[in-house]
Amino acid sequence: MEVLIVDDNAIALELLNYTLTSHGYQVITARDGLQAMEVLHERDCQIVITDWIMPVMSGIELCRNIREFGFSRYIYTILLTQRSNTADTVEGLTAGADDFITKPFRPLELVARVRAGERIIGLESRDLTIFAMAKLAESRDPETGAHLERVRNFSRALAHHLTMQPKFRDQVNAEFVRLIYLTSPLHDIGKVAIPDGVLLKRGRLNPEEFEIIKTHSMHGASTLDAALEHYPNARYLRMARDIAAAHHEKYDGSGYPAGLARDEIPLAARIVALADVYDALTSKRVYDDACDHTAARKIILEGSGSHFDPDIVDAFLACESLFLEIKARFAEAPVLARLPVD
Repeated sequence: MEVLIVDDNAIALELLNYTLTSHGYQVITARDGLQAMEVLHERDCQIVITDWIMPVMSGIELCRNIREFGFSRYIYTILLTQRSNTADTVEGLTAGADDFITKPFRPLELVARVRAGERIIGLESRDLTIFAMAKLAESRDPETGAHLERVRNFSRALAHHLTMQPKFRDQVNAEFVRLIYLTSPLHDIGKVAIPDGVLLKRGRLNPEEFEIIKTHSMHGASTLDAALEHYPNARYLRMARDIAAAHHEKYDGSGYPAGLARDEIPLAARIVALADVYDALTSKRVYDDACDHTAARKIILEGSGSHFDPDIVDAFLACESLFLEIKARFAEAPVLARLPVD
């Protein structure tokens, strides 16, 4: 992430620059608020650390200008100052500052406050992106609602079980579990690019139509790749992209769109693949009755090592009672699912 630091003191600017670059940040510098505004118009900085007292345009004026200009992205602003009384704090916050650091700054505190700003920016962009994309998918395909709630809850249950398995200790933690719950509803976002005649067809798809609908995986990946260009460090977008692209891959390499196999398939996609198939099997279709849990369980066990990652199947077996609870909690009227399980 690019961080803009603004200070007319060359020594202070160098110290700030050194502290942030040594912790992996890309730093851009400016000597006053006017230069800073020029940078913000040209570069995609979302965190600004600015001195309060500067010539030409002060830090307070810079904060006001950032808020009044109405940038398309949120810019998190930290005021660097020797002032610490209540009146100054109120003035800074009123001008639009998000945080304060007292001079002389402590390097570890500076980095901690910048990381706090990253979390806030990430939460805002994440929630807005996912909400917008989920609503877009909902507008095109009636197979949403409780289906998405069940899949995200199934996925979270499977991921949580993996946190307790030594094999996945380095891959799956609480953050992974939160992210898969958040991003799994976007697994079929690519369906927005499928023609109505195929997407909304009642009944089984013919081979040509099935080839068309299979393209939803790459359409979804392309959509999320576009978002990643603007937020390349957003882990939730990376996971959402992996899920959208690879949730129809199969463990033995016979899936689509890329024929990935085993660990070539991102772990989040392997998890969602099982969750999505289980829900498809146990949901009523126009051309097929829903399987009961026992029948769906048998199909999943038969697919272990071919369709599904055996470790994910083991997690499913350990979470069976939870799957049944989730299915009961998010029961709904039969949906008209059109994408056959293959």
